[in-house]
Order: sequence, then C-alpha cells, then structure tokens
Amino acid sequence: MSLAAWGTLAIVLGAIAMFASEKVRVDIVALIVLVALVLFELVTPSEALAGFSNEATVTVAAMFALSLGIERSGALNPLIRQLSRIRRPWLLTLALMLAIAPMGAFIKNIALVAMFLPLALRVCARTRTSPSRVLMPMAFAAQMGGVCTLLGTSSNLLADSLARKYGLTGFGVFEFTKLGAILAVVGIVYLMLIGRWLLAQGSEADLPNPSESGSYVTELRVKKGSPLVGRTIASARLGEAYGVYPLELLRGEQHLWAPREQNIEAGDVLLVRGEWERIEDMRMRAELEINPESHYGASNGKTRLLVEVMVRPDSPIEGRALGELNLQRAHDASVLAIRRRGQVLRDALKDVRLIAGDVLLLLTSGDAAGLRADDRFVVLHEREDTRHTPRRALAATLIMLGVIVVSGLRWLPIPIAALAGAVAMAAAGCYGRRDLYKGIDWKIIVLLAAILPLGTAIENSGLSQALVDAGMRLVGAHSALAALLMVYLLTAVLTELMGHNPSVVLMAGIAVSVAHAAHADPRPFVIAVAFAAATSFATPVGYPTNTMVYYAGGYRFTDFMKVGIPLIALFCALSMILIPRFWPLQ
Repeated sequence: MSLAAWGTLAIVLGAIAMFASEKVRVDIVALIVLVALVLFELVTPSEALAGFSNEATVTVAAMFALSLGIERSGALNPLIRQLSRIRRPWLLTLALMLAIAPMGAFIKNIALVAMFLPLALRVCARTRTSPSRVLMPMAFAAQMGGVCTLLGTSSNLLADSLARKYGLTGFGVFEFTKLGAILAVVGIVYLMLIGRWLLAQGSEADLPNPSESGSYVTELRVKKGSPLVGRTIASARLGEAYGVYPLELLRGEQHLWAPREQNIEAGDVLLVRGEWERIEDMRMRAELEINPESHYGASNGKTRLLVEVMVRPDSPIEGRALGELNLQRAHDASVLAIRRRGQVLRDALKDVRLIAGDVLLLLTSGDAAGLRADDRFVVLHEREDTRHTPRRALAATLIMLGVIVVSGLRWLPIPIAALAGAVAMAAAGCYGRRDLYKGIDWKIIVLLAAILPLGTAIENSGLSQALVDAGMRLVGAHSALAALLMVYLLTAVLTELMGHNPSVVLMAGIAVSVAHAAHADPRPFVIAVAFAAATSFATPVGYPTNTMVYYAGGYRFTDFMKVGIPLIALFCALSMILIPRFWPLQ
C-alpha cells in the first residue's frame, strides 16, 4: 500500500477506536477525522466541506423537522390512547411492534421510542409486568421499520448518496420496501415466539432489583421542631422506622465523618435513599423538608406536578453536574431526587454528574409540555398535554403523507420535498419557532457532513482497493454470493463498533469495489451495506433506540447479545437468499 493508504488506514482505525470507546461524542470524532484528513492532505478543502452540502445531510435535517412536527402536533396521541387500554403484556408487545414498524419507515426512530416508552412503562406497571418483556422488541421494531424505505433512517440516505457518487443509479423511496417488509415480518414473529423467551423468567433484566430501579436519592433538611434533632442517625433507626436509608449527613458544605454517630442538628441535610412514597411519609412524620424544593422557594400558588424524566442517550447534559442544568429558569422545575441504575449515589444532588439513563424526579408548575419539548430528556410519567389540537395533528399527518407521495412518485427530489414539508409544518403551527432548531439532532447532522470525506479519502488513497484485494483473496474462487456475504457481515460488525452511519461511509465504496472484482452488479452490494447497518441488535450501544430501552428496561449487556445475535444471523441468511432475487448479482 502507498503511504497515503497507510495514513488513511491509521485514521480509520483511530476513528473506530474512538467511536467504540464512547468517550468522545460522535460528532467530535467525525470532526477530528475531517481535520486529520485535511492536515495530511488526504482530501482537498473542497472535498472536506462537500459533506455539508450533500443531499443526504440536507434530507436528514429536513426529516428531523418532519418527525418533530408529527411529535409536537400530537398526531400519534389517538393511537397511543388506544394502545394504553391493552391489558395483556404479550398483546401490548405485538401491538407496539405492529404500530411502530410501519411508522419507523417515515418517522425518526428515537422520537418514536421516546413517545411510546411512557405508554409501555405505564401498561407494564398496571399489569405488574417487567418492562424488559416489552421494551427491547419495541426498539428493534423501530429499526426494522426504518430500513423499509429510503427515508426511514439516515444510513439509507447515505447509502443512496454514496451509490450516486460511485456512478450508480439512485434508489427509489420504496425500493427497499419489498425486502424490508419481509425482514420486519420475520423479525416480529421471531421476537414474539423466540426472542421474548431468551430472557430467563428470573433474570435480573426481567425482574430488576427494587433497590436499583425503584429507589431515589434525595436530600431532606431537618427543621427545628423535628424529633430527629439531638439524636444520632444510628439511634433513629430510620430504615426500620420509615423504610428510608441514610447515606450521608451534610452540614453546610461538609460531609461529616462517621455520620451514623453524629448528633443531628437543625439545618442538617440527610442524603437518603428509598421509594418516593416512603420518603414522603418520613418527611411528614419526622418534620423534614425536601431540600431542593425549599431551596427554590414556594410554589406561589401555582399548581405543582411531579414529573419523572430520563436523560436521553447522547444528551448534551451527559457529564454535567446536576446543579448546572438551571431547570428552574428553563422549566420552573426543581430536581427533587435522582435514581441511577446499579449504583447508589452518595454526592449532594447539585454535585451529581449525569449519565444517560439517570431518572430525575422533578417538581414543576403547570404541565410537562416544556419538558416534553426538551431534547435532553424522555418524559416517563406525565399528565396529558391538552394543547394538542386535531387541526394541527391532521395538518402534520397530511403534510407527511404529501412528502412521501411527492418524493415516491419522483415529482420532486427527496431533499426538496422534505424541505417543503418542513416549511409547510412550520406554517401550519405544528411546532414552534424555536422548536425546530431544538428538535434537530445537530450531532447527527455534523456527523454525517464530517464523516463523508472519509469515504473519499479511502477511495483516493488506494486503501479501498487494497482492502478489496485482501477480501477477494479470502473469498477465493467462490461465487459473488460469498463476496456479498463478506460485505454484509463486515458491515454488521463495524456497525456494532462504530454506529450505522460511519459504517456505511466506510463500507459503501468497498462494497462497490468488491462487486467489480467479483464481476457482479454493485447495487445489491450497496443494499447489503444499507440493511446490515440499519439493523443493529447485538449491543445496547449500536443504535440509540437500543440505548434508551437498555436503561429503562433494566437489561444487561448480554441480553442484547442473546436476543440480537440470532436475529442478525436470521436477517443475514434471509438477505443472502432475497437480495439476489430482488436485485440480481449479474
């Protein structure tokens, strides 16, 4: 290989390592790759910036806006209300998958899972069913639906854009549907008949430990008349008396040494852990007050509402201290307590650094509309939003259908149709003026734009041809189908390591070159890349929807492997049978 090819390979391996480690945000990794490519003169400045004007990047941004309009307008509320009436967990699982898979073909997967997650948790609580029976199939169904159309996921749009770059004819909006629909049906049957039972009845994922999933950590301030004043924590026996367990005693800014032996004084703050109902009972009986609530003052006559929210995966507040959020100004909300799976927190609430999956108990005024619009959180329990109107919901639905029809019939290019739909939704009031910029996941937009030049560098440096030669030596004299299988499996593995969008950028050019080397049509090879990248089931970090249900469902990492690896193998086998039938290799 040439020096340029070795340099590009080093950058690729570094990118894979950073993506897999998750210590650096994905958009920052992409920008690091972009800068490295320019500094080492592997791409020109114009090639480096071409991703920001790429059709896929523009279309994904517009599709974020369209999904936001559907979400904000309440267009899915009637369906959610119908599903909430289901009593049987297995029927809820099936109904959620049948509802989400078709919608996932046109609506952002993360938005879908965020909307249906509170419903699933409420029904599970009402039927006394572990959420782990429901949430993983729901997340997988969103991915299955996304691969069914060109608009369903950003990796499909990337595959189309890169195919055009390599001289192939672009894909139609519904060109993936025939294969995607078959895989979705088979996947749903697998999840209902086999996947649900791969989680053992008594597993930790199926029955989360109440001390982990049901206990909050909060601060209780001791008032002057409290019966605890003058007693030690040990003698008060709070666990036996109230079912609440003290973790620390805070006096001013000090964490007192040996807190169980310290005499409690008025003004001290007890850091305690327990179920919220027991904490409330202890607060009233022991004459204590919730420290965060007293800190932010009285409600001034406003209606107060308890809202439970979860920190989203890739949220911008990951790693930030709770005290830095300033939710009081943004949402008139106070953080009363925090719950973290698998860990008992021992810091003062303001010093806790948040991670994805943390559940916050908030006290807010009015309703939870502002929190629902905040892309940092998923609202788990809330009061129904009364501001949704049938007119806006109908407008959002019709506009989305219009975009699908216009782009599907090729009356307008997909980016133009999507942008027109976003403008129409704004004009119809489906979302507010500020909501649009808050609702677009700019990390994904920057990731797409900044990672695309990597494909150019792989091609220009000769690295693509070197990898193809190595792969063809591995395949040997076998048929083009063996080469197709190699491309599919390599894409699937890379997707679990670095995410679906970077794996498409890395593999699309290689797939085209492998096809040429095998004397086959490149289109089915690019399609194999798109399908392998868009169906990431083996790890909770391979796809954002997996990460969301991983925390909410109390899963273990290995649960995704047990359910997801057989499903990937099943999809791979079916793809090797069906892709050559729908898109002949020769």
